[in-house]
Amino acid sequence: MRMIIVCAVVILSAATGLAKKQIKHWNDWGKKDAEKILTDSPWSQTQTETDTSEMFYTPTTMGDTRSRETQGATNQATSVKFHIRFFSARPIRQAYVRLLELNQTQPDEVTIEKRRAWANLAASDSIIVTVAYESADRRYLNRVMQAFNSAVTMVLKNSVYLERKDGKRVFLGEYVPPGKDIFGARFIFPRTLEGEPFLTGREGSIRFHAEYENRTALDSAGNPEGQTSRSSTRPSSNSSIQAESGFKFKLDMRFKLADMIYNGELEY
Repeated sequence: MRMIIVCAVVILSAATGLAKKQIKHWNDWGKKDAEKILTDSPWSQTQTETDTSEMFYTPTTMGDTRSRETQGATNQATSVKFHIRFFSARPIRQAYVRLLELNQTQPDEVTIEKRRAWANLAASDSIIVTVAYESADRRYLNRVMQAFNSAVTMVLKNSVYLERKDGKRVFLGEYVPPGKDIFGARFIFPRTLEGEPFLTGREGSIRFHAEYENRTALDSAGNPEGQTSRSSTRPSSNSSIQAESGFKFKLDMRFKLADMIYNGELEY
């Protein structure tokens, strides 16, 4: 009997805690709320790659021995952040729209209505994962941009996929390079597998995997890249950025489906 009472108290306490937790409507999100959805949420995670090759340099002699210059090094590690997002999930689109609204001093009502309709639209035909990237090193960022801009669906279709915990995969249907918008590159997958929804929420997790090697990467002078030695670090050993032959990226991120429930529905 005592154990039953203790359990009842715990359950009631938990229920009280949930009742006190107010779930904001996305129209009431502040800037920090929206940014968190886009950078660190069940629908968006960030993969960071670090290149340490620029930490090492070789002094070269220009003219006589009294005039020396150090070339080809920044003397520090260079990092790039890849923001991997389920763009077809409503919370991600709502976060984008909310930030636009917050940044507008005099929003147009018609435009707001169109944006909100788009943000609230349920995905039905495809799963869209977007990848945006950022780096403090402009030269390094240009190499990443060149790789994403040169990739095409035919090359990516066998190395880009979504994988369930049971091992079943759906492969890339279409790739759209980054455009003028802020969303980044789009990886589009079918929403069904063998006539059934690919995800129902019972699969446990969903993994996004993408890799591509740009064999025609150019250096800062516009010439083909030579072979260089590069190392890469990341919280997961599954990832790598290399430039042995052009430029290569490998993205690998797992999302927990139980956390992707939003307003009672699985959003992906």
